[in-house]
Amino acid sequence: MSHTIRRFRPTDDAAMLAFAATLPEHDLLFLGRDLRHARVIEAWQQAIGEGWIDSLVAEDSGAIVATAALVRDPLGWSGHVGEVRLLVAPDRRGAGLGRDLLEALLAIAHAHGLAKLTASMTPDQAASIALFEGLGFRREATLTGHVRASDGVAHDLLVLARPMPSI
Repeated sequence: MSHTIRRFRPTDDAAMLAFAATLPEHDLLFLGRDLRHARVIEAWQQAIGEGWIDSLVAEDSGAIVATAALVRDPLGWSGHVGEVRLLVAPDRRGAGLGRDLLEALLAIAHAHGLAKLTASMTPDQAASIALFEGLGFRREATLTGHVRASDGVAHDLLVLARPMPSI
């Protein structure tokens, strides 16, 4: 299966909502907000426009099949740190798509001069953990019962981190 990686555009809102609707809720827990709501996508687009988020999508035949974002807060105390978020459609996992997006985000983080990257996921997401660890991320913290699914069940959140080489 082929794909094209490009920047997330304002015209992609409906395609992103359609993509998010295909994802299991458990995959979305680390985001902090439920990506299946139009207002969340609108806020994401606003943050991109304001320069706080760099966001990529992988597209196949006009449909979004994966997305990745680098979230920064250049005005905060941790302006040197970027948070990586990665989502891949269940039927596209294991084919290198997540790695392609993550490597593209690493280049963007380097261009921004970031010193450190973090990524969060639930500890049972073994394939995601392996992907991130394969690209230099290491386990840094586990936040017990940190996210709660819509059924009320709390889940731990694993935080991985990776130092970035100096420019």
